[in-house]
Amino acid sequence: MKRTYKLSYACMTCVVLVLLSCSKNRGEIQSFAFVKPEHFPNTTYDFSKNEITEEGFLLGRKLFYDPLLSLDGSVACANCHQQGTAFADGQQHPFSIGVDNEVGIRNAPMLTNLAFFKEFFWDGGVTHLDFVPINAIESEIEMKESLSNVVSKLNANAEYLLAFKKAFDVDSISSPYLLKALSQFTLMMVSASSPYDKWLNHSGELTQQEQEGLNLFQSKCATCHTGVLFTNHEYRNIGLDSIYPDKGRALISENPLDDGKFRVPSLRNVALTAPYMHNARFWSLKEVLDHYDTGVLEVENLAPELRNEPQIGIPLSEVEKEAIISFLKTLSDVDFIQDQKFVEYN
Repeated sequence: MKRTYKLSYACMTCVVLVLLSCSKNRGEIQSFAFVKPEHFPNTTYDFSKNEITEEGFLLGRKLFYDPLLSLDGSVACANCHQQGTAFADGQQHPFSIGVDNEVGIRNAPMLTNLAFFKEFFWDGGVTHLDFVPINAIESEIEMKESLSNVVSKLNANAEYLLAFKKAFDVDSISSPYLLKALSQFTLMMVSASSPYDKWLNHSGELTQQEQEGLNLFQSKCATCHTGVLFTNHEYRNIGLDSIYPDKGRALISENPLDDGKFRVPSLRNVALTAPYMHNARFWSLKEVLDHYDTGVLEVENLAPELRNEPQIGIPLSEVEKEAIISFLKTLSDVDFIQDQKFVEYN
C-alpha cells in the first residue's frame, strides 16, 4: 500500500505540473492583484475605484486586441502598441497609422508602468489613465470612431455583453466600464525585471562597461531621466527644431514658453523602442547621444540642463557614448516583453 501511495502521488504531481504549464502557455496568471515592485515609487492610480479582477483584466485584453474599436474594424490598440517593443509603435510604424492608412505626426510611446504616471502622451494632454483610449478611438487619424458608437457595437455583441456582466455585474455596457476594462489590462504592464533591476536588488551583476555607463548616465543624464522610472515627469525642449510644426506641451498649456516641449520619456526598455523622440527623428541610441553631444539647437526655451556654457548640449566622447548605450541596454526587460498574460487570446 505504501508503494502504491507514492506512485499515485508522483502521478498526481506530474498532472499538476502539466496543467500549470498549459495554464501558463494560455496566458493565464495565478493572481490578478496589482503588485508594486518594492523598489518602485507609490502608484498614482486610484485602484479603489477600479480594482483589477480576473474578469476585468481578460476583458481589457480582449478589447485591446479588437479592431472593433475602430470605424471600419481595421485598427486595434495593439496596432500601435506591440508587446515585442514594450508596447511602443516599433520600427514598422515610426508614426501611428490609422484607418484608411492615415499617418499621424507622433511616434506612439510605450505603455509601461502606467500606474506610476499622472499625465499621458507626449504633451501630457490626458491626466487620467482611464481616459487615454478616448484619444485614439476618436482621433480623425487613428480609429476615426466615436466612443458612443463603440459602446453601441459592444452592446450588440452577445459575447461582450456576457464578458462585461462577469467583469462588472452590469446588464448593458457603458463607456466608463469600457475604459475601466482597458485600464485593468494596461495597469498590469509593469516592467521591473531588467538586468538593471536585478542589479539593484542584488540578484545580478553589471559588466565593467555597463557600470561605467551607469556612472556616466548618473552624472550627465539623470537630472531629467531620474529615479527607477527614468523620468522626472516634466517637459523639455531639447533643441530638436527652431520652428515647431508640432508645438507639443504648448498645445495643452497655451503658453508659448512651452513651444517644442515634450514629456521626458521613461527610458525603461529604451533599446527596444526605436525610433526615438516624438517625431521619430532618430533610429538608434547612438544618434540620440550624437544629438545631445553636437546637435542641440540653441532655442529660446531650451532645457536648462542643456545650457552648459560655453557649449550647449552634453559633451560626450565616443567611448562614453558606447558605455552609456551599454548601460541603457540593461533596462531591457525580456520577461516583460515575453510575458504570456499580455498575448492575444480568443
